[in-house]
Amino acid sequence: MPTLDFNGTSVEVDEEGYLVNLDEWTHDLGQFLADKENCELTDAHWEVINFLREYYAEFQIAPMIRVLTKAIGKKLGPDKGSNKYLYELFPEGPAKQACKYAGLPKPTGCV
Repeated sequence: MPTLDFNGTSVEVDEEGYLVNLDEWTHDLGQFLADKENCELTDAHWEVINFLREYYAEFQIAPMIRVLTKAIGKKLGPDKGSNKYLYELFPEGPAKQACKYAGLPKPTGCV
């Protein structure tokens, strides 16, 4: 398994860079993962990342994009629960990219 050197410790990731041990995630590690991909995280990004972590804690699954947009729309409002808004924040794919920064597994159905 590949590893990342983060703050002097070795963090195990899979071949796509997703954390193997979800309990190792911290806000700083999420920022580090985004920095590695040249993604500057704003409060709007963190709102989605924190939403995903709460969703995962409740359902034990990382949502696919359709489920993500619907759930965010219900909780954060329809303007934020749209593909357009989420893809502006996470152009690599909202579910896939945001889950990586949130320390969650890659959502099922993501290529």
